[in-house]
Order: sequence, then structure tokens, then C-alpha cells
Amino acid sequence: MAAELLAGVSTLGHPARVLGVYRRADLPHGAREVCLALWQLTDPGNVGTLLRTADAFGACVALSEDSADPTGPKAVRASAGAIFRVPRVAWDEAPGRYVALVAHGGRPLDEVDLAAPLTFLLGSEREGLPEELVADHEQATVPLPGQAESLNVAAAGAIALYALSRRQVG
Repeated sequence: MAAELLAGVSTLGHPARVLGVYRRADLPHGAREVCLALWQLTDPGNVGTLLRTADAFGACVALSEDSADPTGPKAVRASAGAIFRVPRVAWDEAPGRYVALVAHGGRPLDEVDLAAPLTFLLGSEREGLPEELVADHEQATVPLPGQAESLNVAAAGAIALYALSRRQVG
């Protein structure tokens, strides 16, 4: 596509020269052994980054209501194409046991049983996960030896999936 034409319809200052058209219904659906369940993540950049992370570690993604649209421009860019590879499942179809990642008060992640099938519950940085959602599930925390109070939700999700993959390999 001509750069001038694409620049006229793009929201980016320097758009790519490729344009794709797809139907939302054609995006992948279906459960995998590991899932990230995203509770009311309103930042499309975090949603896209977690799709990309799920792609890297072979997980699926479930989005609650009131989460950012994973097919919005910012989420698609942050996913780096993972939106076209990572299957999504309905919130109530996420597989296995649930482990809620919480900023404080959970067991250290390295002490938690991460045997698949497993779903990591992740909440927004501002609100976290509601107590009624995590009450019946194990809670895990990424220990922070530094001075940061908490992690970005996308960083926490990446660390959780990495920890799981290390256990499966070793």
C-alpha cells in the first residue's frame, strides 16, 4: 500500500506499509494446558503484552468483562502479532486450578505447585483482584527484594509463565 494512503488512515506517526483485514470470529479460540485469566485489565498495552507473553510460553488467554479490547490498535501493536496465534477462551472455561497473583500476602511463587493444567489470575495494577474472586484459590506473590512496591501486571504474568516453564524443563 502506498505510504501516503496508509498514513491517511493510520493512527501511527510512522505506519507500517502492510494492512491486514480479518474477522474477529477467525481469531484462535480454545483452551491450552496453561492460561492467563486477565481480570478487568483496561490498559490495551498490558493486554497486548500479555498476549505476546502467552504466545512465547504456549498459554491461552481469558479476558473478563470490562477488559480492554484485544483487537484494538494499541493491543494489537503490543501483541506483536500474537493476537493471531494465541487462543482465547471464555472466562469460565479457563483450565485447571487457579493461582491468583497478588502483590502482597500470597505464598512466594517458587513455593507454589505449578502443575498444569493451571490458570494464573491477574488483576489490574490499580484495583488488583477482588477478594471474592481469589478467596477460593491459592494466592502467590512474586518476591521483590528491591524497593519497588509492585510489578506491572504484564511483568508479573511473564515471570509467572517463566517460572512455570522452568519447572517443566527442570
